[in-house]
Amino acid sequence: MTKWLSIVGIGEDGLDAISPAARALIENADVLIGGERHLALAALSCNGAETLTWRSPLGDTVADIEARRGRRVVVLATGDPMSYGIGVTLGRHFDHDEMIVLPAPGAFSLAAARMGWPVQDVTCLTAHGRPLDLLRLHIAPSARLLIMSEDGATPAKIAALLTELGYGPSQITVYQHMGGPEEAQIAATAAHWGKHSIADLNTIAVQCVAGPDARVLSRVPGLPDDAFMHDGQITKRVVRAATLAALVPLPEQCLWDVGAGCGSVSIEWLRAAPGARAHAVERDTARADLIARNAIALGVPHLEIVTGDAPAALSGLEAPDAVFIGGGVATAGMIEFCWSALAPGGRLVANAVTLDGEAALLAAHAKHGGALTRISVADAEALGAQRAWRPKLPVIQWAVVKAISHQLSAHSKQA
Repeated sequence: MTKWLSIVGIGEDGLDAISPAARALIENADVLIGGERHLALAALSCNGAETLTWRSPLGDTVADIEARRGRRVVVLATGDPMSYGIGVTLGRHFDHDEMIVLPAPGAFSLAAARMGWPVQDVTCLTAHGRPLDLLRLHIAPSARLLIMSEDGATPAKIAALLTELGYGPSQITVYQHMGGPEEAQIAATAAHWGKHSIADLNTIAVQCVAGPDARVLSRVPGLPDDAFMHDGQITKRVVRAATLAALVPLPEQCLWDVGAGCGSVSIEWLRAAPGARAHAVERDTARADLIARNAIALGVPHLEIVTGDAPAALSGLEAPDAVFIGGGVATAGMIEFCWSALAPGGRLVANAVTLDGEAALLAAHAKHGGALTRISVADAEALGAQRAWRPKLPVIQWAVVKAISHQLSAHSKQA
């Protein structure tokens, strides 16, 4: 396949720093696409190429590129196009065999070099076009974060968020225009950030330091119950940890959290598995609001919330790799609907505390197999002047993996 679409990364040092191969692509382009700054840099190197600037929405420019398929199209990008850049977007629309990508040093590499941080030990994030609340998931003692800014106001917003979460002593270093003649650095703690005039093109390095009032939350499932806002409808900590262990959170996989309550299971699923997706299905609108608030507070604002009665509300959702039924397990057709929607190799976990729910799980176990577990928890509580064990209602848990058929396995091997 002809590689007609080239993506060339350019740093603050301009065309002087790009490779001879990248310069040759620009000089021989039929079409040049980029921002006004990049097109101005390339103006003296191109030989009468058609020039296009980015349009809004971005999909319009993707359509412009598609319309010029087969011509020598060169897209000019900032730094590394495959690091939260235009290369990622174009890679979703065009076959990799059609593309050449020539990166320049990206913001993360440049900032890591200036901080003396090994890139593999740093969490690299972007605040560009994304909720700032996503950062909450990554703020932890001793964590090192490199963050691409949305604009010049982003560092102050991050400083305020760190301070709100009790990480005011964290050190923030902002680099702007890295690699160019206007490069500058600004550093202070989050609690004493103050007001600074910062260029829109900046990258933020954060060395997280927990203050005495910081609440430290792990990404390992089993957060304390009071980490969630709830009205009592919550899968309690010990049972939740066992439930998530059986669900097996994996990157890029999708969970249905049916009868989600306050969303504790789906939220912890997303926290545990990078790139995972989840749909929290809850019929009560007040609880759906709690789910949204909890998702934001715990760093997973991308949780999809579906308000409605299951199983009807499940129709049309992305096919799940895992299903948790925490409420309504005895509802007619609930288990079978979820089972039929579950992908081969997927996991289904259902919990029950009522006799009706237990009967539904016993029937499902007899039909589909899996494991039945009775989870009993007792907490030490005051009894007069002494203490005694106060048992919780026992939870019956059914966990099962949907078999991959021999026909499907053979087809996968042929593919």
